[in-house]
Amino acid sequence: MIEDQAALEAFCERARSATFLTVDTEFVREKTYYPQLCLVQVATDDEAVAIDPLAEGVELSPLFALMNQTTMPKVFHAAGQDLEIFANLSGALPSPLFDTQIAAMVCGFGEQVGYERLARALAGAELDKTARYTDWSRRPLTETQINYALGDVTHLRKVFIELTAQLEREDRVGWVQEEMSAIADIARYQPSVEDAWRRLKPRGDKPQFLNVLVSVAKWRELEAQRRDVPRNRVIRDDTVMEIAASAPTDAGTLGKVRGYSENAAKGKQGHAILEAIQEGLAKSRDDAPKLKKRKPLSDAAAQGAALLRVLLKARAENAGVAQRIIANTEELERLAERGAQSDVPALTGWRRDLFGDAALELLAGRLFIGFENGKVSERKD
Repeated sequence: MIEDQAALEAFCERARSATFLTVDTEFVREKTYYPQLCLVQVATDDEAVAIDPLAEGVELSPLFALMNQTTMPKVFHAAGQDLEIFANLSGALPSPLFDTQIAAMVCGFGEQVGYERLARALAGAELDKTARYTDWSRRPLTETQINYALGDVTHLRKVFIELTAQLEREDRVGWVQEEMSAIADIARYQPSVEDAWRRLKPRGDKPQFLNVLVSVAKWRELEAQRRDVPRNRVIRDDTVMEIAASAPTDAGTLGKVRGYSENAAKGKQGHAILEAIQEGLAKSRDDAPKLKKRKPLSDAAAQGAALLRVLLKARAENAGVAQRIIANTEELERLAERGAQSDVPALTGWRRDLFGDAALELLAGRLFIGFENGKVSERKD
């Protein structure tokens, strides 16, 4: 455990010469808007530490400098929530990134493979699950809890080494680098409050409803951030939708909205919500967001998508790659509808080489698929 600033600075200085860093975080967020960082585990080639950001006097700028300014890979497993923490606390992402979950999908370990499975398969490790449901904000941590946390980065060393070796053998290092470029966009982890309404997935498309929804959802997001509480602690999702649908203009009407109280409507929060509603009502119809409506697939596109699913399964299995990382159902349908004009990942980079070009050939009638000797076969016209 690292629980003082001098020890943290000394470790970060030693770690600058490492060939790679494996990284994980422990946090809680049940009662807050922002995840509360409780522990950062980092391993070099020959050292592993658990850094306590809750310890008095510990300030993480040396760690952020190590993550952002050095050239060795920063290795995570399923990095999304960890990267959100780094983005919020330091304003930058660790770089360069390597996500073993994504690499494992490229290497044929299935879709969204868990760390426990990879640790067993590639590092021969059986993880101790006794500390899995630890409240990481409580102190002191036990030796069992610390060892459990460190296991998330010590076994990850071997996982990283084995995956990297397989990627090099199969000439797929570039494939993973493409994927890392996509997750290294900090905007993914700092969404705009203007887009807060999207989380609610509205079905109605009336301009007034959408304008009010945008304004009220934005207010709720800012209020949750200001108070550092979960969104639903401010107002529940279904209540936000009810308010947008009824668009009350006074406290009495607001207090009758299902899920909202008359007392709250008369108070400071109610006044703020009514201001947000007025902001939405003042917008023009043209200001309302345009919801994308999927038209039902034509019979031809539906048949094309069915054929593409067969081709995708065969190509993915032959290459030892998870299907999902190549294309999902919606993307296959868009590809069947629009062909080469489709804006889908399957028509870019390594995916196009593996699947996209063959998919276009199939849709154009220049590639045929059949079933032969117990497997899907392909034949060009």
